[in-house]
Amino acid sequence: MNNDNQKSTLYKPGLLLFLMALTISACRQLEETVASRPNIIFIYADDLGYGDLGCYGQVHFSTPNIDQLASEGMLFTQHYAGSTVCAPSRCVLMTGKHTGNAFVRGNSGNPNGLGQLPLPPTEVTFPKLLQAAGYRTAACGKWGLGNADTEGNPLLHGFDHFFGYHDQVLAHNSYPEYLFRNNERIMLRNEVTYLSEEEWHRGLGSVSTEKVDYSNDLIWEEALGFIQESKEDPFFLYWATTIPHDNGEAPIGQRFEVPDGARYLEEDWTADEQQYAALVEHLDTQVGELLAALEELGIAENTMVIFTSDNGPILSDQLESNGPLRGGKRDLYEGGIRVPLLIRWPAQVEAGERSDHLSAGWDFFPTLCDAAGISDYPKTDGISFLPTLTGAGEQMQHEYLYWEFHWWKPARQAIRQANWKAVKDSLQSPIELYDLEQDPGETQDVSAEHPALVQELAQKMRSAGSFTLSSIENK
Repeated sequence: MNNDNQKSTLYKPGLLLFLMALTISACRQLEETVASRPNIIFIYADDLGYGDLGCYGQVHFSTPNIDQLASEGMLFTQHYAGSTVCAPSRCVLMTGKHTGNAFVRGNSGNPNGLGQLPLPPTEVTFPKLLQAAGYRTAACGKWGLGNADTEGNPLLHGFDHFFGYHDQVLAHNSYPEYLFRNNERIMLRNEVTYLSEEEWHRGLGSVSTEKVDYSNDLIWEEALGFIQESKEDPFFLYWATTIPHDNGEAPIGQRFEVPDGARYLEEDWTADEQQYAALVEHLDTQVGELLAALEELGIAENTMVIFTSDNGPILSDQLESNGPLRGGKRDLYEGGIRVPLLIRWPAQVEAGERSDHLSAGWDFFPTLCDAAGISDYPKTDGISFLPTLTGAGEQMQHEYLYWEFHWWKPARQAIRQANWKAVKDSLQSPIELYDLEQDPGETQDVSAEHPALVQELAQKMRSAGSFTLSSIENK
């Protein structure tokens, strides 16, 4: 009895030392995990086309800083937006659900108020998971998934901080009357005239007669401030610039609003084309400032910088914004949905890499969760392409990619399987079939030559699609 007690007493210090060492080791592993988690900066251009960057073949104007992301990271040749217009593409990005399953399928208005259809609280977003995992999170720019007084408020969907436009119609005007910081309206010095409800989006469209405060510069300054304040902790910045979206309410020749638009006045282009080129270059300058700031702060190595676009461009034959692709914004042809994707992450991604991995906007959810070390996340329509980025592990592939587009008549569908692309330009239209390997410009419909494949893709469209939001279409 005494011997047992003696043994117990003798062994306790050893056990205590073992537990202490185990605890210290676990704490160090946790610290190392936290330290190794990348900062994530997601730059979301607005209506930027596949051919609008120098690294994708643009020759009419230059984007050296954005091109630097390609030379120092990975360029994707076959990446697709979640949709062909703003709101559904942003919903797809946030929730990881393609438009056959996403709540927002078009640029529909909120049936109960102003702004767009609000993202409901039942939707799980990847920023919410990053936030729960200890990331500081901010959204700067255009939200488009619900106004401040709705359940779609970005502060309810994983963001600690918000600055910019909740309403994407108000975001057409780059010299607005106000912006929002969190739930507070910040008045600007611009003089703004609102169009009538009959003219544009329930009176939310606007033009400015006194242009003082340029929203995209204010948004970039807010984003930079967040980076500087967050440099000691893992952070996620969603920089959703409104460049190069036009202000469709403004007169022709004044629709692409940029404070330094004189550079291309000598070019034999329309005034809108001159301003468009200057506008893209304005964003390029800001990206250059971002890269310089990351170096100065000493956080460039483990910061993942992602650059992509929410959909294809408003077409300009002169500037070749869609490159070799057919169509543009509001189309489900390649020009409407295939977009640039550049990712620079020096700690993990080899410089100068190119990838033809087939990916889409719904893949960011699992990819960024995996990159942040978050393993417990819900199943989405996405597939993580982290193995493609890092070269570690086996890369899974999509069986197919699917889109359906509500709001812009007529409703449309498209599906891509391997090199085959099927498009229904309306629900009543026959399926068009294209071999993208041979015909990336979708000039030759070969559906008559492959009837069995057409039937197979038609069945997959029926399985993937669910046109259940007809009650809010076209509002």
